Amino acid sequence: MKNRHLFPLIAITFLFVLASCDEQRTEPNTASNDTTVAQTSTPQPGDSSGNAGDYGGFKSQVAWGGHLVQIIGCNDCHTPKKMTPQGPVPDMSLMLSGHPSNRPAPNVDRKEMESKGLAVTNDLTAWVGPWGISYAANLTPDGTGIGNWDYAQFERAIREGKFMGSENGRQLLPPMPWQEFSTMTDGELRAIFEYLKSIKPIHNLVPAAQPPVSAPQH
Repeated sequence: MKNRHLFPLIAITFLFVLASCDEQRTEPNTASNDTTVAQTSTPQPGDSSGNAGDYGGFKSQVAWGGHLVQIIGCNDCHTPKKMTPQGPVPDMSLMLSGHPSNRPAPNVDRKEMESKGLAVTNDLTAWVGPWGISYAANLTPDGTGIGNWDYAQFERAIREGKFMGSENGRQLLPPMPWQEFSTMTDGELRAIFEYLKSIKPIHNLVPAAQPPVSAPQH
């Protein structure tokens, strides 16, 4: 009788010990999985550690630069427009070539506009305001654009807002938002420069900016 009662107790004890052993064997595998996940995490865009994130998730520096040029709206002002049934759209055959040399500035009463603090443009490549008249620059790698620029000039133009990237140059005029663009990372700025150097060069000598009509005459 005693043996019949003892057998179930031994069996239950054996099953409990077996379950405990199984639990201990699975614990190292769980820790190993966690480590694998941590080691294969995707680098963040803009990472400069030498990993895949160097190009913001793109396969090349030039491709990343083209993406940045698109999303920050460079074509809005630096690409001339053409009229379509949907209204004016960027003329990509003249992509980033700046204000056409043969196209006049908006025909407005500049003195009145300056006195009222107004600004006007025709196709966003020429702007008239209290600062005078400003024209969107040619960003293509032609000699009339940035073809002769080195990276130091480009960086100075964006970081410090210097015309032509010259140390002694005047400040860039509105509406160029260089103050915002100056916060780009070194990697982003370099990618944009390399992209601009890779696009089709377009010969277009953009007119020089004009001072306000109310400015003192020398």
